[in-house]
Amino acid sequence: MRHPRFIPAPLLFVIATAFGISSTFQAYWLDRLSPHTHPMQNAALHLLALNLVYWYIPALLAPAIMAFALRYPFDRVHWPRRVALHVGAALSYSVIHTAVMMGVRFVLMHNEPPEPDFPGWWTSSLLNYLTQLDWLLMTYLFLIGVAYALEYRRESEARALNASQLETRLVEAQLQSLQRQLHPHFLFNTLNTIAGLIRSDPDGADQMIDRLGDLLRMTLHKSSIQEVPLKEELDVLQKYVEIEQTRFGDRLNVEMHIPPEVLDAQVPSLLLQPLVENAIRHGIAPNARPGWLAVHAQREGDELVLQVRDSGDGLPPERLMALNRGVGLDNTRSRLEHLYHGRYQFTFSNLERGFCVTIRIPFQVEASTEVEVGAA
Repeated sequence: MRHPRFIPAPLLFVIATAFGISSTFQAYWLDRLSPHTHPMQNAALHLLALNLVYWYIPALLAPAIMAFALRYPFDRVHWPRRVALHVGAALSYSVIHTAVMMGVRFVLMHNEPPEPDFPGWWTSSLLNYLTQLDWLLMTYLFLIGVAYALEYRRESEARALNASQLETRLVEAQLQSLQRQLHPHFLFNTLNTIAGLIRSDPDGADQMIDRLGDLLRMTLHKSSIQEVPLKEELDVLQKYVEIEQTRFGDRLNVEMHIPPEVLDAQVPSLLLQPLVENAIRHGIAPNARPGWLAVHAQREGDELVLQVRDSGDGLPPERLMALNRGVGLDNTRSRLEHLYHGRYQFTFSNLERGFCVTIRIPFQVEASTEVEVGAA
């Protein structure tokens, strides 16, 4: 359920009416108990009208005050200007409130004989304004506090909903990653290669069947795991690469540039295989010439940098710009956002000869791994 940004008008009316009636009872008995009470006709009705108007004014102005508070919130950069704006708004509210109240008093009392010690309307207005100023300023602060509380609640619910949606998209991304591994096109090409090898190279066909079985088994095992050490991710990738190298033969040369110090770094499970698959499909397969594909990993400060490069023809500027703006590879982006909450980079670039996908994520290892390294 989405909560409104402001207090609903019917609720404001009910609250203001309740406070007005309560204030009327208090004012009536204080008036009766005062030894200096000036007799006035219809005193109870006059008090009711005054107190209802007193509370209806902030109720009517509440949406405007709350909207003003949300439009000009306090922050670390602009806080001096925002404080000045809200001080001016609070004083304006207090003047409006006092002016309306004095207008109502004038209407109610114009047929009544003036009190013997009545100081005049201007002095009376000034005295009333100074008497009520603290309370009026507190009312203004209360309303902007309610505005911020409602906005925080709304944003909190939006964040919770977004987190829930990201969780759902993560599950979908994991399932779709598995489906990509089992994609009919990939299986068809692999099985077709196996069929061709059965007559010409039976041993090669057996090896390819074993690799396909290993790849499917490893994929099924890791499809429900969110993060794995990089060395395990590379094991899965190696099985996939071996199958593709058998298909493409001399047309595909694959290089791994992985220093030992990053092998224990945690990475999203099944992250690299879809990127390598895209590189082969778009960078190697369309060309008859021999091509290369390289996977790089290195640590830069507190970040792990992963790159998949290929010798393809790259992308046109408009397509490259669209990718860097977040168009495409939604599943990979969803997983990175879910795991790292904005603490990552997922970028694309053309090389002098080829194309490069770069991922930057926080460098982190499992606690147990850290203990073993320290002990060694």
